Amino acid sequence: MRARKSTYLASAVVITAMALAGCSAPNSGPAAPAATNASDVPDKPSAPVTLNILDVAGNQKLTGPMVDAFVKDNPDVVSAVTWESAGAPDLVGTIKPQVDSGSLSIDLVMTGTDGLSAGIGQDLWIPLVDEYGDRLSNQGDYIEPAADMQELAEGFGVVTTYYPSGPLLQYDPAVVKDVPTTPEELLEWAKENPGKFGYARPANSGPGRTFLQGLPYILGDEDPSDPVDGWDKTWEFLKEIGTTIDNYPTGTGQVVANVADGTWSMIPTTTGWDINPRALAQMPAGIEAAAFDDFTWVTDAHYAVVPEGQTADKMSAILLLLQYMLTPEVNAMAYDAGYFYPGPAIEGATLDKAPQASQDVIKEFGRDWYDDLIEEMPKTTPLEPAALVTAFDIWDREVGSGKFQEQ
Repeated sequence: MRARKSTYLASAVVITAMALAGCSAPNSGPAAPAATNASDVPDKPSAPVTLNILDVAGNQKLTGPMVDAFVKDNPDVVSAVTWESAGAPDLVGTIKPQVDSGSLSIDLVMTGTDGLSAGIGQDLWIPLVDEYGDRLSNQGDYIEPAADMQELAEGFGVVTTYYPSGPLLQYDPAVVKDVPTTPEELLEWAKENPGKFGYARPANSGPGRTFLQGLPYILGDEDPSDPVDGWDKTWEFLKEIGTTIDNYPTGTGQVVANVADGTWSMIPTTTGWDINPRALAQMPAGIEAAAFDDFTWVTDAHYAVVPEGQTADKMSAILLLLQYMLTPEVNAMAYDAGYFYPGPAIEGATLDKAPQASQDVIKEFGRDWYDDLIEEMPKTTPLEPAALVTAFDIWDREVGSGKFQEQ
């Protein structure tokens, strides 16, 4: 295995401890020889390969069509693809035994920042960009915020999709007549309407995590990157608004259900979690969204990572696949049904290049003010993994303790 050093994400070993008990996937037979350096990897596989992909980020709905298109266009490179799904906390327990044994049954992982950093902390990923950057030249076409998210990967993962995320507010206009534009107004509304505002446990929810990380910027905390010594206003706000919240679901699905059945009338959300549940009829189409007057987007992305020990032929196929996915016409498929809006990470991957079904969804369920807001408001990358784990721990102990609602 390659010896390497990680700076930004190595501290994420904290995240992986809870994952080590997971089960490994079954072996698929004797292992083919692993590629030991870039020169071992041919321009094209010697024969078509089967790729086994593990999705721990709900990413298949965005990149699955891209993979299918590649297989259709390149049957001489990839003969078939299988997908498995799992939770990010199970990732290390699944992949590490395969890497340690030198016998991979998972060839490619689609993950968020959590699984990316967890694998870096355990030396599980091939440094794709460092070793094969010349074969991933389409990364040069990243839009700026996607390029910033790519920097977080330290060369180990490849950004495939991107979105600005949030935090935004979503609300029932039949109940919420004066929409809050500041945290102070939100707190006042929640106190006047106890039990009608809520959000999910941040460690289990993208919108909850985005709300948690976005508040320090909105509230003007001393250091938004330091949840221990720099978030005094944020922790005070969350504790106070928490007095109006009866429970915190351990997943965003329950939040959507709470809005759909009228239990909650206002929630924090993101662009994708605003559009997609309405498009899928999981909540009423008439639910509205709003932005705070002054806020910073906390961005998010999905990554492709490859376990150490990959064979030369499969490595060749994966590199060709990723290069293909980072072309505008293909990357535009990430518009999907608004799940990660906008979704594409590549310049020129505009909505008019997306499948007609995606264009129809965005036309009907998108917000005509989103694109201007994305352009106008500042953006920041998420907390470093160790700091995010610390923020989750503080929230669990000081804000959500005793109020978790298991899904």
